[in-house]
Amino acid sequence: MVKGPGLYTDIGKKARDLLYRDYQTDHKFSLTTYAANGVAITSSGAKKGELFLADVSTKLINKNITTDVKVDTNSKLFTTITIDEPAPGVKTIFSFVAPDQRSGKVELQYQQEYAGISTSIGLTASPVVNFSGVAGNSTVALGTDVSFDTATGNFTKYNAALSFTTSDLIASLTLNDKADTLIASYYHTVSPLTNTAVGAELSHGFSSNENSLTIGTQHSLDPLTTVKARVNNAGIASALLQHEWRPKSVFTISGEVDTRAIEKSAKVGLALALKP
Repeated sequence: MVKGPGLYTDIGKKARDLLYRDYQTDHKFSLTTYAANGVAITSSGAKKGELFLADVSTKLINKNITTDVKVDTNSKLFTTITIDEPAPGVKTIFSFVAPDQRSGKVELQYQQEYAGISTSIGLTASPVVNFSGVAGNSTVALGTDVSFDTATGNFTKYNAALSFTTSDLIASLTLNDKADTLIASYYHTVSPLTNTAVGAELSHGFSSNENSLTIGTQHSLDPLTTVKARVNNAGIASALLQHEWRPKSVFTISGEVDTRAIEKSAKVGLALALKP
């Protein structure tokens, strides 16, 4: 696709990934195998406290059509069919969850040099319609994200965002929760050679008058090993180590501690993803 401002969900994504992606306090395991016809089969399990959750998913790619099917321990069947570029810059996504008859949704994405648009509609008699759009270029972008419930005639969501991007810096300002929450985020690449970066996110709630601040950093010890750390204004400090011990097989260990109650036990999460 043509490089442009991207979609609304891309605004602030670099900072969010740095500060929140791969951090966990659960134990997770996934194994991916490939059938002779090219179908990828992934079995996953996660232990959250005393609860154990598992699912099995398959992915089939046929030319520009990708079909994902997942079954979980609650006997729910998740299906997503993605058609990539049926026309230049266009992507179509159809998804539903069985047996929920109201879960069907069709999404259409379009990206070009100066705009990115995503619109979706539920496949029900009175659907929820969502529209998000971004205008600008690869440097400056302004976007909005709106949802309208045709059953009630009300807007269930209206957000807005602004982003500024250079070769080593990304800054964004987002107004969420029907203009009740303002979020400013910052991502700066310190050294591309070592994947060293710093980031921060500041959030202010107008109705609650509460603020939250999270800052973090990442650094690659070598091409296969990355360390990350973050801390927030509540005194919660986290760190993780991620190592790709073979191609596409990743081991992640992360920990979290409350610096204001250091006597409490630290939380430790483990994740192992195996792909032969």
